[in-house]
Amino acid sequence: MYQAKDFSSLLGTDGFSDNQLNTHFKLYEGYVANTNKVMEKLHTLQTVADFGPEYAEMKRRFGWEFGGMRLHEYYFENMTSQKKEFDKGSALAKKLEETFGSLDNAKRDFISTGSLRGIGWAVMTYDKRSDKIFHVWVNEHDLGHLVGTEPLLIMDVFEHAFVFDYGMKRAEYIEAFMNAVNWEEVNKRFDSVSR
Repeated sequence: MYQAKDFSSLLGTDGFSDNQLNTHFKLYEGYVANTNKVMEKLHTLQTVADFGPEYAEMKRRFGWEFGGMRLHEYYFENMTSQKKEFDKGSALAKKLEETFGSLDNAKRDFISTGSLRGIGWAVMTYDKRSDKIFHVWVNEHDLGHLVGTEPLLIMDVFEHAFVFDYGMKRAEYIEAFMNAVNWEEVNKRFDSVSR
């Protein structure tokens, strides 16, 4: 069974009220609880060899709940209440420049991905096979992932991530998020998968 992680160290992050963060943490905890419930239900159905409609629905639901849990963990883990500057000499910086032409282009592309209409996630992901970084839109929690790639930076762009603090001003939220990115964590993720 999965346990919800404690992200209370993010309280006090510039651009994010404690109310916004605490509400978001509760939503994440719901994904953890629901992932466990779906796993339990699947186990019960498998034990009695009931592979009918309920089993099918639980199988489909599992990806959504698990994706919601894990994407939130990546999201909160790649944020910090202590500003961390991007290391322009890092291996990640070099790969972003190689892929997008410049760090400014890479940043614009990621922000533009997060600015797409609709609800979802902006994900910076690394494909080791092609040695490239992509910025992708993940719709909901389970559609749009690039198979075989490793997520490096996750930005939640569901309204629940910002509506208390910013109303529908997504651009202001995105700016606050970019200022709260824990680049040490993002660099660590890249270093661990790019070798």
